[in-house]
Amino acid sequence: MIKRINWKLLFKCFAWTVCLSGLVVLMGFVGVKKQTVTCTNVKILIPGADNFIEREEIDAILKQNQGTLIGRNLEQINLEDIEKNIKSNPYIAFAKVYADMDGVIHIEIQQRQPILRVINASDQDFYIDKDGLKMPVSPNFTANVLVANGKILEHFSGRVDTLITKMAKDLYKTALFIKRDTLWDAQIEQLFVDEQGDIEFIPRVGNQRIVLGVADSLELKMRNLLAFYKKAMPKVGWDTYKTINIKYTNQVVCEKNKVDSSANNLKITPKPVDSLSHEEPGEGKEFEATKTDTKKNN
Repeated sequence: MIKRINWKLLFKCFAWTVCLSGLVVLMGFVGVKKQTVTCTNVKILIPGADNFIEREEIDAILKQNQGTLIGRNLEQINLEDIEKNIKSNPYIAFAKVYADMDGVIHIEIQQRQPILRVINASDQDFYIDKDGLKMPVSPNFTANVLVANGKILEHFSGRVDTLITKMAKDLYKTALFIKRDTLWDAQIEQLFVDEQGDIEFIPRVGNQRIVLGVADSLELKMRNLLAFYKKAMPKVGWDTYKTINIKYTNQVVCEKNKVDSSANNLKITPKPVDSLSHEEPGEGKEFEATKTDTKKNN
């Protein structure tokens, strides 16, 4: 019995054979071409406004690692080694190195993006980048980011590393939230960790301390604070309170700046909490306020 020929399978095998043969020929051509092509130029691309790393520093890395590149055959230049050495720089998050057939070596670099500068309890100074990694400060460039200080026990070894303590992770989470919100990014300029381990905000407008506590229920707490800003602040003024406590998700507790014998602190309960969102003034639910007796300041 004569079997029927599977022409479809035969055609696929033939096509794959042609493709593989073409690839081998192409690689052979590239190999021969690489032996004859010399490096004519080195193009370095470093996008972004941060200047942790400059062209001169990349040139120094290249020279130390490979010597002079221009004028040498491409086959004598170890591009993978160049890429590895560039990535070892603590300010560089990503690097790609390749050469074209015109002899131009292309180096594409992405710098780390800090979102928080930390000064810990031991006066160590370091950044936390957008990926939650610690990185060193630079003697040549200072990033315009939030600063956190106070009772921060996170240690820095001097190299890129992950966060260890819960407080450092909470600070990172808080800084990331603030960075992504244009309102809070403009209003909050510093984070402070007090002796009780509470995170506090230092605002640009107003002299009060804003007590966040920890970074749990962060979005809800910030919605409460926004609603307080819209409803209460226009009525009482920005300098009325020395402390605004939002660490409790169901209320905002305020302490006045100047308390006399007839003055009281204010405890404000949003109701309902889930209605407090980015509304325009005049919208949303009202606050329920209760007064608590306080002692006179001397």
